[in-house]
Amino acid sequence: MDSLDTAGSAALTPVVRTQPPPRIWKFWGTALWGLFIFAVLSVGQLAVVAWFVLRQDGPIDIAAAIQVVGGGLTISLSVMMGLPAVLAALWIATRLSRTPFADYLALRWTSWTNVLIGVVALFVLVMAWDLLSRALGREVAPGFMTEVLKSASADGALWLLVIAFCVAAPVSEELFARGFLYRGWSESFLGPAGAILLSSLVWTALHLQYDWFFFGEVFSIGLLFGYLRYRSNSTWLTTVLHGLNNLAATLQTMWLAGNG
Repeated sequence: MDSLDTAGSAALTPVVRTQPPPRIWKFWGTALWGLFIFAVLSVGQLAVVAWFVLRQDGPIDIAAAIQVVGGGLTISLSVMMGLPAVLAALWIATRLSRTPFADYLALRWTSWTNVLIGVVALFVLVMAWDLLSRALGREVAPGFMTEVLKSASADGALWLLVIAFCVAAPVSEELFARGFLYRGWSESFLGPAGAILLSSLVWTALHLQYDWFFFGEVFSIGLLFGYLRYRSNSTWLTTVLHGLNNLAATLQTMWLAGNG
């Protein structure tokens, strides 16, 4: 009788299925998922561009397409459309890693000391590049920014451009570069230093609208953001600083354009 009870109890014991442990994508996993995220970002942005081009009256030629693509309204909406595309791709990548989205991307706040350090360091770095630009006889603001702002203002979409440049772009770019790429590469053979360098190079490559001088400035800012990401373990910090930097650059360009 006891043996039957024991057998019955064993049969009724629930089977506990252990879940595979969470993981972080290492070097190649991060690189391949990074390409996927970039592809999704590009599709989201190009969909907006294609819509604007196709809705034009008359025949579609290269000159008309270039004019539409460079329009402030087109750029604003394409940048904003890139944000949900990046979020969706990042959700897939982190979901398959079985690591919570916020944990994987370091979506946590940091101390006010780190915020102050970041603001001061960013201010000093940007001012140094501005002084160098003036010393070389260059324009402080990129010509691309000036033209886009004028176009957006003419279309009545200046407010939309500010949201795109100062909110949508910083969130999508920081979650991609300092959130996803840095996280995976820092836990690979590259280590934190190599991850800061490589993620900064990738982030700089996203800014093809600039010339070599502004490439250098963007890369240096990327290195600073990478260090702050390492120091604070917070992607929200770099996102806020990125937004403040873009806001300052937008206001500076507007002021220079108004006084030019």
